[in-house]
Amino acid sequence: MGLKIKRGDTVQVISGKEKGRRGEVREVLPKKNRVVIEGINERTRHARPTQQNQQGLYTFNAPVDISNVMLVDPSSGEPTKVGYRFTDSGEKVRVGKKSGKDIDG
Repeated sequence: MGLKIKRGDTVQVISGKEKGRRGEVREVLPKKNRVVIEGINERTRHARPTQQNQQGLYTFNAPVDISNVMLVDPSSGEPTKVGYRFTDSGEKVRVGKKSGKDIDG
């Protein structure tokens, strides 16, 4: 099943320790039902310093389950569910359920 969130969308976390925070989707992992969001769920890894990486610590954004995020409607700025509709030319566009306005433009 296709996901209703795409790379570049602004989403809000609705559950977990990061609840209420917003960020931009950097990567979508549809097979795992997860998304990577910039600035959310940051983790730290320890690695042996090498010629390329002199520092032993590095941080990265771990994936978050797609069920724990909601798309932020660009027109109203509130989290909303996503639906679909077809334009007159037959193109499929995403629609915010709260405002009823197109998300994809």
